[in-house]
Amino acid sequence: MPARWQNRCVVPWLRGNAPFPPLERALAEPNGLLAAGASLEPARLLDAYRRGIFPWSSEGRPLLWWSPDPRMVLFVDEFRVSRSLRKRLRGGDFDVRFDTACEAVIEACAAPRADQDGTWITADMRSAYLELHRQGYVHSVEAWRGDDLVGGLYGLAMDRVFFGESMFAREADASKVALAHLVARLARLRVPLIDCQQETSHLASLGARPIPRAEFAARLRELIHCAAPPAGWQPGASGGIDP
Repeated sequence: MPARWQNRCVVPWLRGNAPFPPLERALAEPNGLLAAGASLEPARLLDAYRRGIFPWSSEGRPLLWWSPDPRMVLFVDEFRVSRSLRKRLRGGDFDVRFDTACEAVIEACAAPRADQDGTWITADMRSAYLELHRQGYVHSVEAWRGDDLVGGLYGLAMDRVFFGESMFAREADASKVALAHLVARLARLRVPLIDCQQETSHLASLGARPIPRAEFAARLRELIHCAAPPAGWQPGASGGIDP
């Protein structure tokens, strides 16, 4: 056996309703890989997010579950609005709506991108998140120009946390404008935390920052007490924003 395989760590394979292992058992390399297997049933997904775990895989490969350390988050009161974004918001360049085209937003986020090889938003994931949308947990924020969907994002809301999944833009700043409207709504709903999952310079430029996984898990325990879909997410126009 090659030496590089002798001490290789492996993650557990989840079957049926087997519970997730403790977050502390996640691998350091690749960062946060915790388990494999199981399914994308709504109950399993909601349990994962409540614990600080999310699925991330690719078409034709086993389902993988992750909890990286550190965890990238955006505190709503730390959202950073640049001068150019503020100008966009004041100009009203886009019509921003919530939950009027969730399936289209997820499909746009799943589309191949120039800097990526394939997509992690598989057909099974799209179906799973659309079911959670029907149940009132998954929400989309959409930037429209006339009848054209030009940007947006989607994610999962649980009690006082919003778990961001993905965003896309077909016009400059469209996804940033959608995020600004999401932040405004979360502030009104007294939701202080957006989970951004992975650290990127783009998210950092908007005010997101990494925190230790243990701190992230503690904040989830503090902010998530109700398992029912949160109120305040009626579909339609965003309701405006004060830039």
